[in-house]
Amino acid sequence: MRRTCLNMVYELAQRDDRVVFIGSDLSPGLLSDMQTQFPDRYFMEGIAEAHTIGMAAGLAMDGYIPYVNTIATFITRRCYEQVAVDLCMHDLPVRLIANGGGYVYAPLGPTHQATEDIAIMRALPNMAVVCPADADEMTRFMNASLDWPHPIYIRMAKGGDPIVTAGQTGFEIGKGVLLRDAAGSDSVLLVSTGVTTTRCLAAAEALAARGLAVRVLHLPTVKPLDQDMLTDLAAEAQLLVTVEEHSLIGGLGSAVSDCLIDRLEGRLPKIRKLGIPDIFAKAYGGQDDLMHDVGIQAPHIVEMVEQTLGLN
Repeated sequence: MRRTCLNMVYELAQRDDRVVFIGSDLSPGLLSDMQTQFPDRYFMEGIAEAHTIGMAAGLAMDGYIPYVNTIATFITRRCYEQVAVDLCMHDLPVRLIANGGGYVYAPLGPTHQATEDIAIMRALPNMAVVCPADADEMTRFMNASLDWPHPIYIRMAKGGDPIVTAGQTGFEIGKGVLLRDAAGSDSVLLVSTGVTTTRCLAAAEALAARGLAVRVLHLPTVKPLDQDMLTDLAAEAQLLVTVEEHSLIGGLGSAVSDCLIDRLEGRLPKIRKLGIPDIFAKAYGGQDDLMHDVGIQAPHIVEMVEQTLGLN
């Protein structure tokens, strides 16, 4: 997914003279073709994230569309004031490409684990938050990102993730994707974003084998949220479960709950939220290991649904 995203920056730069790449102490040779072809639109800065945000803001004010890339925790925690004041307050078309959302950098510990990034980014006025599920969706999103007039936070997964959005066409910021449909007024609705969509699809297959009607709504854009699609599907569900590789505070589950409390007052389905509890990780290992530890793999989703519906 990361390689696809960065290759798309180069492709967009070939199409549009406004596109600029800014990296913060990244791999030698990264986007070397772009550096060679467009040396005046390729910048590799040092470990100075606040500087890169201010630089991107200045370039955006001069009519450019900067794509800024570094590790997710650095582009959110380390320069949050600059993102808020320089980008969002001026509503500038800067794209923040965040390597390693969630537990991607599990081997490096909690200093590198972006488990609250969605919450703090979606709290900022004018900021869009996008979490593609796979490389195919990333390609479609990057094509759509060029003309979005506001800042965007792009949460990237590890790469090599299964392609689960094949067959989809285009990408509209602010629109959800129903990846699995099922008839029935007593249906279960699984709502996810990013790579937890893969887990939800696997869980849906297991639950369907038990005779349950399970829909999977993928929300690649957490902000702006597709409130209309979410409301329509939730109104038909007996149970709604949100699943995210993010803190349970302020992320997808919070966004979904906020929306439905306003729109379905008195008609809410049962709502359960699966995500990362209010703790820093204490263990090291791989991404899947830590996701298992906090209960956001497919078997945990199945267990939550069965427990809530009294099926086990």
